[in-house]
Amino acid sequence: MTTALLFATGAILIIAVLALVYRIITLVGIAKEDKKKVSSSNKINAALFPVLLVLGFIGIYWSYNDAAQYFLPEAASIHGKETDFLFNTTLGVVFLAFALTHVLLFTFPFFYQHSEKRTADFYPDNDKLEIAWTIVPAVVMATLVFFGWRAWSDITAPAQDDAVQIELMGKQFAWEIRYPGKDLKLGKYDVANIDNTNSMGVDFDDVNATDDFMARELYFPVNKEVELKIRAIDVIHSVFLPHFRVKMDAVPGMPTRFKFTPTITTEEMRQKTGNPKFNYELACTEVCGSGHFGMRKIVKVVTQEEYDAWLQKQKSWLEKNPDYMAVWEAKKAEKNSVAQAN
Repeated sequence: MTTALLFATGAILIIAVLALVYRIITLVGIAKEDKKKVSSSNKINAALFPVLLVLGFIGIYWSYNDAAQYFLPEAASIHGKETDFLFNTTLGVVFLAFALTHVLLFTFPFFYQHSEKRTADFYPDNDKLEIAWTIVPAVVMATLVFFGWRAWSDITAPAQDDAVQIELMGKQFAWEIRYPGKDLKLGKYDVANIDNTNSMGVDFDDVNATDDFMARELYFPVNKEVELKIRAIDVIHSVFLPHFRVKMDAVPGMPTRFKFTPTITTEEMRQKTGNPKFNYELACTEVCGSGHFGMRKIVKVVTQEEYDAWLQKQKSWLEKNPDYMAVWEAKKAEKNSVAQAN
């Protein structure tokens, strides 16, 4: 490794010295000859600019088409389509500005290369031009920001009363998922209640929590609004549902939320992609430690009938842990006694 580094450093130094020597020879030649004389390198360099411009755009076109196979399929949520539209619009505007400026940058050296037959004009400033290139980008940027803010405001607005509520809790290195029971209301929680059994710290003094259940996978009913209630208990995690264009950080001590409406079932997406093994997925996009890669859950989007049938099969957390209420009452009694003693 050290030998290779020395060789690389030596090669760079040799190239730098040769370039410096070439530059010195060129300057000496210019000093000895008529300053107005144009060397052949001037024409060669000028011709290379448009050639490199064309090659650069060919490279961009090839790179884009080569990477297209890894692009996400169409958005599977209502807001996702608007997000994609905003993304593509921004990309188009930025690329247009990029293309225009680079065409000018790479063609001017060719068309206005040094010539003994003309001299450059002194053009120090142009107030109208400076105003134009300040106002136009500002208006375009403000417009893009406005539409982005409008989309974000819709995503973070209060969910509908009949929205499906799901709680996601991130921890190293897994997602905990909690659904409401038949009352369709999630119960309260308190991190102080977390123990080896009650991993989400559910408050069972809240009647709404008694029928809540935990799930291994995420189930969404199609065409029904879903509200994710997001939190974390250790470090920052990030909820990422790429096919729905959903991303929201899970921050300890700061609950967040995200609402969206799935529009394409898993089976429909399998047909659209031609992949019978396709599955939506939940991932963590915040590097949260050595086990970060394992924070993945399968997501299934089903019809309302299939979702209702799945709900009917689920048992509440207390049904699966019938002995826990005795532990809960004992812990509560202990807390009360400590509080009275103090």
